[in-house]
Amino acid sequence: MMRLPPFLYLAPRSVREALSMIAGEGPQASFVAGGTDLYPNMKRRHQTPKTLVALRRLRELRGVRRLPGGGLRIGPMATLTSLEAEAPVRRDRPALFDAIRSISTPILRNMGTIGGNLLLDTRCNYYDQSYEWRRAINFCMKCEGETCWVAPGSERCLAVQSSDSAPILCALGARVRLKGPRSEREIPLEDLYQEDGIRYLKKEPDELLSDILLPPVDGVRASYKKLRRREAFDFPVLGVGAALRFEGETVREARIFLGAVSSSPVRATEAEALLVGKALTDESIAAAADRAYSVARPLDNTDFEYAWRKKMARVFVRDALHAVRSPAEGREADRRRDPA
Repeated sequence: MMRLPPFLYLAPRSVREALSMIAGEGPQASFVAGGTDLYPNMKRRHQTPKTLVALRRLRELRGVRRLPGGGLRIGPMATLTSLEAEAPVRRDRPALFDAIRSISTPILRNMGTIGGNLLLDTRCNYYDQSYEWRRAINFCMKCEGETCWVAPGSERCLAVQSSDSAPILCALGARVRLKGPRSEREIPLEDLYQEDGIRYLKKEPDELLSDILLPPVDGVRASYKKLRRREAFDFPVLGVGAALRFEGETVREARIFLGAVSSSPVRATEAEALLVGKALTDESIAAAADRAYSVARPLDNTDFEYAWRKKMARVFVRDALHAVRSPAEGREADRRRDPA
């Protein structure tokens, strides 16, 4: 049986108190939200913080609030289950609803938070194992070792970012607010991530994700498509978030992000450019899907054969764009992949 290591558990009553606590405890402290990722990692000795600053009691980090002008503020401590029931998510941003609903199982969505999913630790076949298994291969670069077993000659860790909410929220143009003990800042969500399996977030350990901010819908239609082995549970081995802003039938802005193919969400900018200024036709969709295929470079770090996963990037981008054009087309594509 894997057991948690000893730690001190602190339960602040306000964001100010939480920031004071994390600053006072030093580098061996960590925030914990729902704990559905951190606690299993602690059991496997991936992370062993001496102090956990729990955010569960902080009501100011929960809930959904409409903003002036039609935007939306989502509290990072909102559970995934609670967001499924929120009309501004379920009705107005159905692609985000689809992504949230695809995460894990209902039981874990009751505990897991949207902020925790955005900050999810990177994953890898060689990292997500028990301590004893990892010790048998002399560990890996991400934790205690020196070699990235995905590509032994690599100078950096190639663990992948596997959040479901990140690709679609990046596509929707979300921004995040980070608060620290001495200052706060607001950045585009896509700028939160960086291409490094170990240092995958541009966030300081004592910074707290306090707000997720979405712009107004403003003619945007979006979709999220996910590839995984078991539809009922698994992390994505490919996630595609696509959001297009239309004026009439013409695409005025396009944003396409691929998840689970790299250490950060990958933006398919050349594919986006092929869509802008045109109607969304079968031909433009096929051209964009081909171009997005070129930026997907999955490696041997998650489930399935990686060359096949790369091929699926073309298929899933195509299906995501068809779903943007018509939700019925997206459902038909899903049915063809899974006749059951």
